[in-house]
Amino acid sequence: MKRYPFLSMLLIAVFFALLSASVIWFQSDTQVQTTKKPEQIVPDISVEEKKAQFKATIVPAVNEVYNELLQQYQDVSERVQTDGDSDDLAALRQLYKAANNEELLIALKPHPQSIALAQAALESSWATSRFFKEANNVFGVWSFKKDEPRIPAAKTRGDKTIWVKKYDSVKDSIRGYYRTLARGDAYAEFRTLKMETDNPYELVKKLDSYSEKGAEYGEELSAIIRFNNFEEYDQPTIKL
Repeated sequence: MKRYPFLSMLLIAVFFALLSASVIWFQSDTQVQTTKKPEQIVPDISVEEKKAQFKATIVPAVNEVYNELLQQYQDVSERVQTDGDSDDLAALRQLYKAANNEELLIALKPHPQSIALAQAALESSWATSRFFKEANNVFGVWSFKKDEPRIPAAKTRGDKTIWVKKYDSVKDSIRGYYRTLARGDAYAEFRTLKMETDNPYELVKKLDSYSEKGAEYGEELSAIIRFNNFEEYDQPTIKL
């Protein structure tokens, strides 16, 4: 039998060459897999951290707006006594849809901060919602005007996009919220009651129209106020 030493050596060389190439490929592929950065998962902050951020951001803003509105209420109360027919009062009556100065004062009296804080916590998920982060919208206020700053909500109503207002600042959002409760027909009973009492637990019962939850909404607000001691932020208001 003839032997072909050269051919045998050539075949052996090819075999080892292929084996070396496969090892290099395997190591390279393994290195790519093992050095690939894992997907980073950002953990949710705790409830305590959410509340701490909320108190640092929303509480001071609510207190500042409340004091602004209270000062306005005091000034208008004095002007009503001295010059009830002035042009500036007429402009305010038109702005707040008030038929007379008595209705104007009812509209201008700010309701307790504890209610505003409870609604802010509920509507903005303790200042963590997308509406709050992207639009300074603390209270989930919808937009129905195409020409005003706004952002789309994730949810729709049928085939219609839901829009929420975009505010320049958190305080602007709070001012808009107070104005909504001061002017809206759905909150007439709420406004009447706040002239008789500052008890937040009684007042929130008249906010069933603010949410589709109805009466349950007021119950949720009461629980938030009580559990978080929001009453400590309430300030006394002027009695007519």
